[in-house]
Parts: sequence; structure tokens; C-alpha cells
Amino acid sequence: MAEEKATATAAAPSPKIAQILDLVSGLTLLEASELVKAFEQKFGVSAAPVAVAAAAGPAAGAAAPKEEEKTAFNVVLKEVGANKIQVIKAVRAVTTLGLKEAKALVDGAPGTIKEGATKEEAAKIKGEVEKAGGKVEIK
Repeated sequence: MAEEKATATAAAPSPKIAQILDLVSGLTLLEASELVKAFEQKFGVSAAPVAVAAAAGPAAGAAAPKEEEKTAFNVVLKEVGANKIQVIKAVRAVTTLGLKEAKALVDGAPGTIKEGATKEEAAKIKGEVEKAGGKVEIK
């Protein structure tokens, strides 16, 4: 019982952190997006998901295994094409980006739509964006 109480108090944030959490919870999505960008610029970090490294291969001296099938793919918008608005809508539909962010991605093509996508997810994104008129490459 003493362990449960210690765990509960250890998980409680400090008053300063609690105040920051209260402020952040009151932000709109646009303000939260601006906050993330400000953090990225101020601290030189990225909020993009990090790909997990594959497991270590066999010990040196062992026969080289056949090349493993890739499991994580990056979906890159190469060209927008003539239907820019439709491509922006497609990018928004397959991502969690807002209108402003999706427009910035499409305007800045080439650009990565999704990193670390599964093979099926990458194929779906490529199909949707190409149906809208954009050109997509899966890496």
C-alpha cells in the first residue's frame, strides 16, 4: 500500500509543470502547432517521429543473410500537378495535418508526406494523392 502511494506521488507533476499543462490544454490546434514549431526552432529539435533501428544482424563471420524486406517506408510528394487544391485535400485526408500545414507541404514539394509508414499505408497514401493529380514516390 505504501508503494502505491509513493508511485502516485512520484507521477504527480510539479506545480510549474501542472501550470504549463493547464496553459497548453487551453490552446487551439493552430496555437499548439505554432508552439511545436517554436520549440523546434528554439531547441533545434524535431517533432517528427523517429524510426526505430532494426535489430542487430548476425555475428561477424556468419554467412550474410538475404536482404530483409523493408517494413517502414517514407511517402514523398514529388510533384503537385495541375490540381493543387485536390492534392491538398488528399494530403489532409491521409494525414493529421491542418489546412495550413498541408498547403505548406504541397507548396514546398518535393516533401515527405509520411515517414515510417507500413507498406499498405504507403500504397494507400500514394493511391489517394495520385488520384488527386499529384506524383508520389515511396522510399
